[in-house]
Amino acid sequence: MTIVLRALKKDWQLYSLLVLPILYLIIFKYGPMAGNIIAFRKFVPGGSIFGDQWVGLHYVKMFISDPTFWKVFKNTLILSSLTLIITFPAPIIFALLLNELKSMKFKRFVQTASYLPHFFSIVIVSGMILELVAVNGSINNIVEFFTGNRISFIQKPEWFRTIYIGSEIWQGLGWGAILYLAALTGINNELYEAAKIDGANRWKQTLHITIPGILPTIITLLILNIGNLLAVGFEKILLLYNPLNYKTSDVIATYVYRVGLESSNFSYATAIGLFEGIIGLILVFSANYISRRLTDSSLW
Repeated sequence: MTIVLRALKKDWQLYSLLVLPILYLIIFKYGPMAGNIIAFRKFVPGGSIFGDQWVGLHYVKMFISDPTFWKVFKNTLILSSLTLIITFPAPIIFALLLNELKSMKFKRFVQTASYLPHFFSIVIVSGMILELVAVNGSINNIVEFFTGNRISFIQKPEWFRTIYIGSEIWQGLGWGAILYLAALTGINNELYEAAKIDGANRWKQTLHITIPGILPTIITLLILNIGNLLAVGFEKILLLYNPLNYKTSDVIATYVYRVGLESSNFSYATAIGLFEGIIGLILVFSANYISRRLTDSSLW
């Protein structure tokens, strides 16, 4: 304790920068967790915010026996798994390609152009997507030119996952590559020089030096992404989905939104949200354990 106080006194200016982030976490992340109690209590609008009557596992049994919940759970699992499998490696590959560019001007241009979509509002991005895939949109103009037909992409369930994952790659590719580019700068150049002397080409240098050099960063981000496996982009899906594509677009987050806010069944929605959080926690611990056993890299 004395060491901690001494460190705080010595570098209080630096530690003061943590005040606002800590307050944010307490107020908006940890504080609301107390509301999870209404998953086990009957909440009545106008009554106690912690519920008026203890009902135990009533709402848990409700969503376990609800066929609609298992449909949206399946959709969530498929969409989030596809998103992780496809979008997670994309920034790694992009960072490796950028690292190979010799022209700094072109490299900076590509980086800037790839970063910009990340800063667009979800509403703007969703509006652009809806315009592009509309029946009279740009994509359908190209499709009609080659096939003579137009496709109602956003109304067809089989196209929703492609549209969502494609937009995730476009919006997050450049921003996701930043950490990998930073990790690449930390690799000792002498390793590459030694590899060249030994006759290693660029592919072998990438395979035996570059990728192992950024592997701890890859593992850390992979564990964090696995922890959010069920937390797919609620805002974007809410803005893109409609009753015609519910078959593939309706996920846990949108189902909780409809049940909780539109139907005012807050206790039932909280029980589903709590289940989602517990699954995420289990996934984080499992991924961290497996990573520590296989690669010696982990969060803790």
